[in-house]
Amino acid sequence: MYLGAHALTHPDKLAMVMTGSGYSQTFAQLDAAANRLANLLRNAGLKPGDHVALCMENHDRYLEVLWGCQYAGVVYTAASSRLTSKELSYIINDCAARIFITSKYKADQASEIIADTPNLEMRLMLDGTVAGYESYENAVSAQSDAPLPNRIAGTDMLYSSGTTGQPKGVTKPFVDLPLETTPTSVAPSLAMLFGASFDSVYLTPAPLYHAAPLRFTMAAQSMGCTVVAMEHFDPEQFLTAIERHKVTHTQVVPTMFVRLLKLDESNRSKYDVSSLQAVIHAAAPCPIPVKKQMIEWFGRIIHEYYAGTEGNGFVYCNSDLWLANEGTVGVPIGCTIHICGDDGEELPNYESGTIFFEGGATFEYHNDAEKTKSSRHPKGWSTLGDVGYLNDNGCLFLTDRKAYMIISGGVNIYPQEAENALVTHPKVIDVAVFGVPNDDFGEEVKAVVQPATMPESAEAARALELELIAYCKSQLADVKCPRSIDFRAELPRHPTGKLYKRLLKDEYWKNAGRSI
Repeated sequence: MYLGAHALTHPDKLAMVMTGSGYSQTFAQLDAAANRLANLLRNAGLKPGDHVALCMENHDRYLEVLWGCQYAGVVYTAASSRLTSKELSYIINDCAARIFITSKYKADQASEIIADTPNLEMRLMLDGTVAGYESYENAVSAQSDAPLPNRIAGTDMLYSSGTTGQPKGVTKPFVDLPLETTPTSVAPSLAMLFGASFDSVYLTPAPLYHAAPLRFTMAAQSMGCTVVAMEHFDPEQFLTAIERHKVTHTQVVPTMFVRLLKLDESNRSKYDVSSLQAVIHAAAPCPIPVKKQMIEWFGRIIHEYYAGTEGNGFVYCNSDLWLANEGTVGVPIGCTIHICGDDGEELPNYESGTIFFEGGATFEYHNDAEKTKSSRHPKGWSTLGDVGYLNDNGCLFLTDRKAYMIISGGVNIYPQEAENALVTHPKVIDVAVFGVPNDDFGEEVKAVVQPATMPESAEAARALELELIAYCKSQLADVKCPRSIDFRAELPRHPTGKLYKRLLKDEYWKNAGRSI
């Protein structure tokens, strides 16, 4: 099915509702809005396979923009609303966008990028205009809501988050596939693995420009589900939305679990979450104590998967499998996993190495043949750059990203272990662990912590630092624990859950007068 089919059979059913503004669209309204944008794009000269870029917050009309691009058969790049102007200009130019769509919320940045994006043929803005931009509302209202003839399905080309370097577009060959009979990329998984159906209500609390929220939200609507979208994540508002809209399915990231569990028990228990049938999480490893508590709270409806924007492999885990193999991200589906050492040779079970996928979809990094090549094994397998191991049950365990490994005195240390330990301390909200220069050992383990309450003095900070180091050492070997801890009011974490550890690490190495 696709969105328009439900507009014919159930035109008055809610397709989406925003939790903050209360804005909503029925399937008929969303389908008509998507048709108007598709007609605008076609009348502007765009053909199937041409590119459109968009950058805005979780806006009331975000989904109609996505579906309009899908209906027009274009390749659409949804860019993070947190990018700098330089980063946004780079993506617009790199993907060769012909049209750019944004909102008044991004007005200052929209003006800044004009000079650096000379190849754009049209700039559209919602909620108002600034010099150089046309009104989105006026432009689409002048268009017909009749479907384009012989429609080709559009597709996304999304960019990596850039946590370890410059963002790169993940691209696949564009194929002319009919819109009406081509399912969105993750619809089969949403139905078969997570049990979603026409009667489901899907809650998306994350930014819609990120791969998982974008793809799963569109998949849910293509199945006829009502989507409830949050402007931004807040733990109590999340629980309120579940209760109010009788949410059956939702997808989160582990940092959201952590923040839900940091709520007072009295706040947690007052919300009715019994409508939930599946809570899906991905994007980052989840600490074992955190996941245990979430399963105790929500029941054995917690599902996990490990995959990337690249789509080269998929690993899945339900609650029962996880409880039998605590810490696993699951078993491969539709692909084979190989764990390899630096020499490319496969490693035995329980030994960590680079995770390679065989049998998944092929991909390339747009305009970066070297990065594409570096992601390939000599046998043609591909990797996302993560490190992990398999156990005897064939379950995959993530160790960390290869780029974050600390080498101290010749010992390989994966900071994820210390992060998972420290974040469970009641005085810790968020934590980043990474290597910093050490003259004797090359690197030493450093932690930067966002505490529940910032220490009021140097003495209080030192006391908390020693308490947290001791807590970490009670769970891990000394060598894996931080030798020092700094405190920050907030860490540079992306709303999708990814931590911009590179920014912190760069700061410490540059302050030491050394490069990474």
